[in-house]
Formats: sequence, C-alpha cells, structure tokens
Amino acid sequence: MNKRRHFLANAGATMLGASLVSRAGAAALPEAPVQSSSSTAAPLAPPNGRPYNPVVTLNGWSLPWRMKDGVKEFHLVAEPVVRELAPGMQANLWGYNGQSPGPTIEVVEGDRVRIFVTNKLPEITSVHWHGQILPCGMDGVSGLTQPAIQPGKTFVYEFVARHAGTFMYHPHADEMMQMAMGMMGFWVTHPKDPRQHAVDRDYVFLLSSYDIEPGSYTPRTNTMLDFNLWTFNSRVFPGIDPMVARLGEKVRIRVGNLTMTNHPIHLHGHRFEVAGTDGGWVPPGARWPEVTTDVAVGQMRAIEFVADNPGDWAFHCHKSHHTMNAMGHEVPNLAGVDHRGVARKINNLVPGYMVMGDRGGSMGDMKMRLPENTLPMMDGKGPFGNIEMGGMFTMLKVREGLARGDYRDPGWYRHPAGTVAREWTGEVPQAPMAPDKPATGTVEYKAKKPSGHSH
Repeated sequence: MNKRRHFLANAGATMLGASLVSRAGAAALPEAPVQSSSSTAAPLAPPNGRPYNPVVTLNGWSLPWRMKDGVKEFHLVAEPVVRELAPGMQANLWGYNGQSPGPTIEVVEGDRVRIFVTNKLPEITSVHWHGQILPCGMDGVSGLTQPAIQPGKTFVYEFVARHAGTFMYHPHADEMMQMAMGMMGFWVTHPKDPRQHAVDRDYVFLLSSYDIEPGSYTPRTNTMLDFNLWTFNSRVFPGIDPMVARLGEKVRIRVGNLTMTNHPIHLHGHRFEVAGTDGGWVPPGARWPEVTTDVAVGQMRAIEFVADNPGDWAFHCHKSHHTMNAMGHEVPNLAGVDHRGVARKINNLVPGYMVMGDRGGSMGDMKMRLPENTLPMMDGKGPFGNIEMGGMFTMLKVREGLARGDYRDPGWYRHPAGTVAREWTGEVPQAPMAPDKPATGTVEYKAKKPSGHSH
C-alpha cells in the first residue's frame, strides 16, 4: 500500500467506531463535492441565486452549493488529505473536501447561508468564520460558543452574510495541530450590485507554512517559527500556477495569512493600492500606491491595479527564506572557504560528496541526490535559465490580446527587440572617483549648560 493510501486508510480506521450521520440525515444533506486536482480551476459561474463576479482560487476551486427554500446550502467535510506541494513532493495534511486549503466559499451580501460540516478527522473540530459578523453561537469556537464537533458527527451553521468582503474559515479546536496540518479556506462575500467593486480578474489564495523534514510526508505541528516550506494555497514554486491578465485589465489579488509570521507581498512591474482588508473595503480617498504590502498574521489584504505593463512579472513574499523549499536553518556560511583538500579526502570515504556554499548558496546548477519526497531548495526553469526560487513565489503574466476569461498559461513573454538586459562587450566606462578633499565648511555646535546645575 502506498503512503497516500496508508495515510488515508489509517485515518479511516480511526473513524470506524465513531457514530455516523443517520441515513435519513445524510439524505437531507447537500452533496459534498471533492477535488483532488491541484490545478487552478475555472471560476464558478453562479448556477443559481443572485449574480456576482466570481473569483479564481490560485491552485484551488470554489465550492458548489444548492438552493433550498431560499437558503444557499454548502457541505464541508473536514478530513485527512494528500496534497501535492509541487511535482515530486506530496504531504499528508488535513483539509476539507479532498484538499488543503479547502474550497473557496462564494456568496452574495445578504444571502442566508447554511453550511453543513462533517467531521472525518480522528479528533474533535469546529469551524470559525473569520471576519464574519454573525450570531455568537455560530462563531465556531469550541467550548465557548458551541460544543465541539465529534468525529463522525455533522454540525450545521446558519447565518446571513451581512457584509461584502474578504474572509477566511478555519478551526477553533486544537488549532496548533489542525491549522499546522493545513485546515483553512477562503470565503468571499460579493456585493449585492455586481457593478460595485468590479474588476476584470479576481484572484484569491491563502498563505500557509509547514515543517516537513526531508524524506518525510507529515508536518511537524509543534514548530513555532522554523518552518521549511512556505506556500501559496499549500503549493510551492515551481508548483504554483501563474496569474494571467490581459493588458489593460483591472486585477484584484486577495491574500489571507494563516502562518505564524507576517509576509511582505511584493509585485514587480506595477503599482497597486490596498483596496480591502478583512474588515471591509478601503475608501478610495484613503488608499495610496504601493509595490509591497505587509500581510500580518490573521489578516486579509485585497490589492488592486491595472495590468498596464506586459511581461512575466515576479510576485512573491519579500522575506528571502520564504522563497526557498526544504530549507535547513543550521547550515554554516562557508562562502570563501577553500575546501579542495578536505573535499578530496572526504570523497575517498564518501563517494559523491559535494561541497556546498563555498561560492555562495546558488543551487540551480547543482546535481545531487535528494531524499524521497523532497524538493530542491531553489528550483524552476525560465526562458533564460534557472529561476532559483521556491516557496511563496509565482508570476503575473500580462499579455496583449488575451481573451477575456482565458486563464491558461500563455507561455513565456516574447520581449521586444532591445528590451532585455544583456552582456556588455564594449569598453567599460570608468566609475567616477570620490572627491579626495574634505569638505571645507564646518559647523560649530554649542552646548547650553542646564540651569540649576553645577560641575
């Protein structure tokens, strides 16, 4: 039995003794769709209910619903999942409806919403609707506002989505374990009027982090800060899909942070404004231009910009360790150290031994054996060579002539002639010399003796 089947089978075995939902109860529940693909799904056009402009979940999907007596009904299943972080590495996580993070929930301001939550975990859980203004008993804090959802049981949450905005959902039961295992999801409440806050493309994703030892599959959940995998929607580069836009389109990117630290999210080639937080929309007069916005723990940020600069533009967390994979934190800095004699001696004992870091940390051209289920620290190929990135990194691909609603990867950008940085083979101009004379002016400072004091 492979590791995926073994992981899910063990979780299922834990559930055999749990009391399950009755047949009559199960028949009354809406379908719980399951998604196993880690590709970005097309936006979910509203099949019923009031119209809205749907979002696109990066490397994810939106959860379908059914209408029953004027109520939008969703069904979330909390369960063990296997998530591909990038080709070549899978992780044993916990999530919803087959994925971590769970599917995005999209509703319209004023909708009455009913969410059934079935617990297929080996322990209790609950769901907190982060940022929602709702009745206290629906807030999802186990022990405080509700009994915990026992294994095998189904609870129902019902409330009115009162405010348009950007929100999350996650457990408030054994949080350290469950959130470190990937239990989280995105929630978007669209405005009543689809013309309000309208954009041409609306992307959403969550920031999460994991500590998975090289060669292993399951996160260590007691880690506080020293994570080695930093993700957009539980994917790391080069496994993160690009975001695409047609030249001139207005684009929104909504980012939520459920890691243990802040993330300065940086976009190349464009300026943007922070248009919304998890508290609501920022009035236009209160916005200012940025190219980086810091997303603190537990926060949401919605940035907006016009994609007016064609190209393949980097989009990433600006903490350098957060754009690397499978990173160790106890590797010494060996830059400038001559290892030639030592390396020969060690190679006689350990064939294939490789010196790392004596000329910096670039790993793009290194070829070395990795443990099973482990990604290179820096990876990814671009049109000019190794990109040497990992973790929280992807691209915004802006193209002229891209069809509206087309989210396919358009391939690498074709740069107009003369617009690519290149090697200079001509005479190198001399750098200007610093002046060799000190400044002639002097500034005299006088200290005033405080009154009432003596030497």
